[in-house]
Amino acid sequence: MNYKEKVAKAIFDADIGLQLEEIMDIVEVPADDKMGDFAFPCFKLAKVLRKAPPMIAKDIAEKIGANPLFEKVEQVNAYVNMFLSKEEFVKDILTRVQSEGDAFGRSNLGEGKTVIVEYSSPNIAKPFHIGHIRSTVIGNAIYKLYDALGYKTVRINHLGDYGTQFGKMICAYRHWGNEEDVKREPIKTLLEYYTKFHVEVETHPELEDEARAIFADLEKGKEEEVRLWQWFRDESLKEFTRVYDMLGITFDSYAGESFYSDKMPAIEKELEEKGLLKESNGAMIVDLEPYGMTPALIKKSDGSSLYITRDLAAANYRKEHYNFYKNLYIVASQQNLHFQQWIKILELMGREWAHDCVHIPFGLVSLEDGTMSTRHGRVVFLEDVLNRAVEQTKEIILEKNANAENVDEIAKAVGIGAVIFQELSNSKIKDYVFSWEKVLNFEGETGPYVQYAHARACSVLRKAGEDVVKAASATDALDMKYLVSPAAYKLAKEIYDFPQAIVEAAEKYEPSVLTRHIIDIAQSFNKFYYEEHILVDDEAEKKAKVALVLAAKTTLKNGLGLLGVNAPEKM
Repeated sequence: MNYKEKVAKAIFDADIGLQLEEIMDIVEVPADDKMGDFAFPCFKLAKVLRKAPPMIAKDIAEKIGANPLFEKVEQVNAYVNMFLSKEEFVKDILTRVQSEGDAFGRSNLGEGKTVIVEYSSPNIAKPFHIGHIRSTVIGNAIYKLYDALGYKTVRINHLGDYGTQFGKMICAYRHWGNEEDVKREPIKTLLEYYTKFHVEVETHPELEDEARAIFADLEKGKEEEVRLWQWFRDESLKEFTRVYDMLGITFDSYAGESFYSDKMPAIEKELEEKGLLKESNGAMIVDLEPYGMTPALIKKSDGSSLYITRDLAAANYRKEHYNFYKNLYIVASQQNLHFQQWIKILELMGREWAHDCVHIPFGLVSLEDGTMSTRHGRVVFLEDVLNRAVEQTKEIILEKNANAENVDEIAKAVGIGAVIFQELSNSKIKDYVFSWEKVLNFEGETGPYVQYAHARACSVLRKAGEDVVKAASATDALDMKYLVSPAAYKLAKEIYDFPQAIVEAAEKYEPSVLTRHIIDIAQSFNKFYYEEHILVDDEAEKKAKVALVLAAKTTLKNGLGLLGVNAPEKM
């Protein structure tokens, strides 16, 4: 049902001296639908046909004007503007949505290829704060987009469960901690210890050496250090899982940095054998200055590892284990240099798949009074944001309808949906300031707006009744003349473009492409709802209009699902 291809074939059959693929590249969709559904600019043909572009456009318009694909073909200056036969187009799209249902928008584009998506990746024993929401929901949406396109997708939560901060955490626990406090409130307590360490180290710099020695013991596998590290990890995962459950997010692997610690010596050995390692002030580096980058530190002077080494080991393991087509990293733009260095090192090591590893950066979240800092205990917990969004949504629902049913369930779907949708509605690379007011504002182009459009469509279908909905599902028997008004046709076109929006969002690693598109569908549906009487007395008209409502409802539900947002049937 590729209409661009059909249009290109109609022009190709007019024998204009271009191959079908060339015509496909030139056919475009006008910004203003008054200029048609498709347009064909004739400037490129002037040299081939030795005619003025307007004359060429006139000839093409005359040749294809009688094609039943078109309702009307016009020549405007150097353009051929083509208006599709509306009834056939609407029938096509409604038949497709009806037959595919929940699978509408999905395809087998990536069949046989594996895509790894690494996202969320919080640090163990540190709070899961509002800053983590970006990697978590952007990554989850990218996973869902690739899954919808038929790729075999692997979701990896590369936990920050290794490194010198664990030396600091264990050091702080031994000086000021106790087991009961950690068991009662693991993350908040461990954050207090971590914060206290950074306060105390100002006046007791020897703590830094103590922490470094503890981490070195952890790397050597000393029993007590490993026991404390494992305990902190287990307690943290319990807390993280609670937030993931609220967001409806799961992973295939929680293999974090520690998983690769025994795989690093082989990488270090290979770097050495290939002459890439150099000694610098007792530390080992890879010199990247010839490539316009600062040197990459591989091993500190005390022999402890760094996460660039663990990332090299991780990429190697993933290629061997999963044989990925793409290995995607959803990590903040702060880490751009790290990823540039790391991919360059893979390249220098002779990994021909180095550029199949893709860093997908995103902008940072800051607080209204400055940046977040775990060291100084200045964070907004993500769980608090989600709980507050749900509570506020519940208050709004009860204000509007004190006797509302399933309030808790709907408040959860809408409140959490609002937080996720806002994250995904703007370009991922933009920095933004976290504001409670903005997160909990349900007016305008928001998740609740789209969810409400879906619930409204469900309400229309309930009022229409099962018999009418069943009849509307038999699209061959419907009279499409009732669906050619500007509002109905625009909605049908938005629904038709939905599968392509999924492809574009995946290719650009940009969920906001899909978010914007389902906002457009919701707006077009609301316009159709307000401008047309849907449940009219005339049975033929009612069935046709209910079929379009059914297609809009299916598309909105599928679109919200790909963003990780629920679509309640009542609001």
